[in-house]
Amino acid sequence: MDWLEQELKNGLARKEPPPGFADRVLRRVGHRAQSPVWRHSRWLAAAAAVVMITGGAAWREHQGHVAKEQVMLAFRIAAVKVNQIQAHIQEATR
Repeated sequence: MDWLEQELKNGLARKEPPPGFADRVLRRVGHRAQSPVWRHSRWLAAAAAVVMITGGAAWREHQGHVAKEQVMLAFRIAAVKVNQIQAHIQEATR
């Protein structure tokens, strides 16, 4: 095992939480669940997720169009080169 794998293994090793950890987490969650800011935060997070997904889909579609144009250009260049080679061969066989 190399040093990076060992570091990851040590860093991700299971550790026992400190005493009272679960109680502190439950108190904080209970406090936030009653807060109106927490309620609005969930809607804002959902809206942000929708925007990111929509933006990602639009970006992927744009990248798809760019890739398609690049492939079509490569085909056109290849076709020109093949035509040049065929013309050269025809001249050589005459």
